Amino acid sequence: MADDKYPVQEETSSLSDADARELALLGKKAVLRRNFSPIAILGLSCSLMITWEGLFSVFIFGLSNGGPAGLIYSYLICWAGWACVIATMGELVSMWPTAGGQYHWTYMLAPEGWKKVLSYVTGWQSVIAWQALTASAGYLTATALQGLVINSRMDYVPERWHGTLMVFALILSCLAFNTFYLKGLPKVEAAILWLHITLFIVVLVVVVVMTPAKSTNEEVWTTFLSGGYESKGLSFFIGWITPVFAFSGADGAVHMSEEIRDSSRVLPWALMMSILINGVTGLAMLIAILYCIGDIDAALNTPTGYPFIEILTQAVGSIGGGTALSALLVVMFCCATLGIVAASSRQLWAFARDNAVPNARLVSYVHPTMKVPAVALCITATISCLLSLINIGSATVFNAIVSLTVAGFFGSYLTPFTLLLYTRVRYPGRLVPGPWTLGKWGPWVNGVAVVWGIVVFFFSFWPSQIPVTAMNMNWSCVLWGAVVVFAIVFWFVHGKSVYNGPVIETDASEADVMRV
Repeated sequence: MADDKYPVQEETSSLSDADARELALLGKKAVLRRNFSPIAILGLSCSLMITWEGLFSVFIFGLSNGGPAGLIYSYLICWAGWACVIATMGELVSMWPTAGGQYHWTYMLAPEGWKKVLSYVTGWQSVIAWQALTASAGYLTATALQGLVINSRMDYVPERWHGTLMVFALILSCLAFNTFYLKGLPKVEAAILWLHITLFIVVLVVVVVMTPAKSTNEEVWTTFLSGGYESKGLSFFIGWITPVFAFSGADGAVHMSEEIRDSSRVLPWALMMSILINGVTGLAMLIAILYCIGDIDAALNTPTGYPFIEILTQAVGSIGGGTALSALLVVMFCCATLGIVAASSRQLWAFARDNAVPNARLVSYVHPTMKVPAVALCITATISCLLSLINIGSATVFNAIVSLTVAGFFGSYLTPFTLLLYTRVRYPGRLVPGPWTLGKWGPWVNGVAVVWGIVVFFFSFWPSQIPVTAMNMNWSCVLWGAVVVFAIVFWFVHGKSVYNGPVIETDASEADVMRV
């Protein structure tokens, strides 16, 4: 690790002795308040994924590539794969509970000569993936709102700039909340957890009870669609984007780890509970919707752009009822965006704290009284608003940015996961497990996480439709390649001279004098 080149902000007075020592052992001083309870961080983790709600937002990809049966089977596979990813993540954050997450883990596990460059490239992938997810969340929420208007008012003529303005309003509202009401965020996230579960029950019951005609077992469990591809198997893998995206954001709680009491124990528990809760609710909702889907062609070709609005409208038998039910999902999209802005800003702040971005001292600034990474929050909001402007000129380019999130996340996961597996198998004595560990199951779970991650990463670049045109091409491969090239070039231009790994701000002996 490197010596600190910049002054360290004062520690928060709310940090416990145990948390203070743990953070000091990692070379970090506390500058953020640890005010997240176990239930609050569980709420944040669940709301970042919002799996049963998120399935609706990208439902069209899995429905056209795989069909009803493909969606169910791919969901089960992806749920198991994500469980291994999150379990591996839980082990790593239990050993090194810092807001840096993937790039910090990479530095700790990589061979001596590769620590800095691998950590640097991993960090940029994670930062850009989170910025892309923030913009994506704002875009999906705003365009879903447009879809509600289209569904309820036939005379409304949608314009792309309408959606962009709504992105501005949503992102700026999330910025204001995360800046001026951060103390209340844990309570809000705890409330969102119960809202997440309550609305699941409401939507599930309404859809199942009110749908007049149900699909047959054969239509649900054996109907595959190929999305234009000759091979249904290939189309099945491409359709994975729906369940994979529905679980995306799993590492968001990791980047809040310096705001959680007893994070090395609480955070792994929250991660595993979130995959259980979201996995069960997501599967139940998916099966219910597929039985109640009604006219598949009408759902795929709905003018709203979101099949779930058409499906729910058909289910309740009225435009007003369908719009109201769909609005409940949009509320959860807004809740997810609130947490995404928080997690995205913490990832950027942590990377800046370790001198990895230009003007690192400014970007890593923490407001002395509000205890928020104010500049990182403003940058995150600004990037999302600027990216949303692209939608005015080209929805295709912006959709590529949305697709970049999956590739960026898995690109940042695979490096530390592979290094963990290698170290565990080749040099098991080098690993000092944290309070939460997989024990003898570790190599197997880590191995599945790596293999499954590679498969997801590979198929995240494939176009969802055939024949491929400039309009439906999946440009995420180009964007991800540009991110990696940028990170490597920027390493030689800037990073190599200033980035020396996670900065040491304190030493273990200082933990003894840290008090609440």
